[in-house]
Amino acid sequence: MRKLYKIGIDAMGGDHAPAEIVKGAYMAVEHYPDIEVTLFGQEEAIRKHLPVSHDRIQIIHCDDVIPMDVKDPAMAIRRQKASSLVVASRAVKQGDIEALVSAGATGALIAAGTLLVKRLKSVDRPALAPLLPTVKKDKHTILCDAGATSESKAHFIYQNAKLADIYAKTVLGMNKPKIGLLNIGTEDAKGGIDQQEAFLLLKNDHSLNFLGNIESKSMISGTVDIIATDGYAGNIALKAVEGTAKDIFSLLKEEIMSTTQGKIGGLLLKSTFAHIKETINPKTVGGAILLGIQAPIIKSPGSSDAETVMHAIHHAKKAIENDVINKIDAALSTSKDDSLT
Repeated sequence: MRKLYKIGIDAMGGDHAPAEIVKGAYMAVEHYPDIEVTLFGQEEAIRKHLPVSHDRIQIIHCDDVIPMDVKDPAMAIRRQKASSLVVASRAVKQGDIEALVSAGATGALIAAGTLLVKRLKSVDRPALAPLLPTVKKDKHTILCDAGATSESKAHFIYQNAKLADIYAKTVLGMNKPKIGLLNIGTEDAKGGIDQQEAFLLLKNDHSLNFLGNIESKSMISGTVDIIATDGYAGNIALKAVEGTAKDIFSLLKEEIMSTTQGKIGGLLLKSTFAHIKETINPKTVGGAILLGIQAPIIKSPGSSDAETVMHAIHHAKKAIENDVINKIDAALSTSKDDSLT
């Protein structure tokens, strides 16, 4: 029988930290008997929100906290050595824990992963890979990169597709994931030089199931399993999708409640709306994995509640369980070696 999966949690990161983070960690150990959680943060505040002591929950006290609105993430990582995120990141690097989950500032987490945990030698740039809900039931699409690297180079985009492909196969159990390149049109020659060069790299790699370009309007259609892009475009597209979905539900609610007929219709369609909302609910995903780093790092949304945190911890567990880091390193090292021959 395998030892417990050791997962670290930045208990002070997030809009609702430490309350929701601690509750989510407790829910996770209750739900998954094969995990051990270490909470990094201000001990007194953490214990205040822990229902009862648990033999699979440990607390590492940290005096400092990196704020959500940090202006210079890299500088914060270098200077705030006693912060929960830095102490947790060093614990991952040292092997005291096997994975890290944080709902803290995205830039700070990426900086911690790159500067402290370190990227794999086979990876040129790390990539943030959230799972997007789609209109197809029980189906998600990986967006890679969603903001870890803002540089738009053809090779980075190509490698993002490779990273996501390995992750889809090893963690999500996809046999031959379908890949689309985010672009301004579906025609082969669309986009700038980087997108055109990335298209050719993807097309000529026969280990990938590349279908061609995909427009942002089709991101949640479920037609592809992976959307490859650079971090700048990916982050804009992700926030556009999230914002649009939220605003549409707000508009629907406002219109339904504005008239008597609407209220009656809303009651009749209540179960339908609930089903749609659950289909695109990001809570069940838990967060995005930072691919290309020497250990699994999961970025949970800043607004995470306990349920979201629990799913993020499960996300980290699956990454450890499926040995995704070593599989990425092996696959990309082989690709680099082949390109030299």
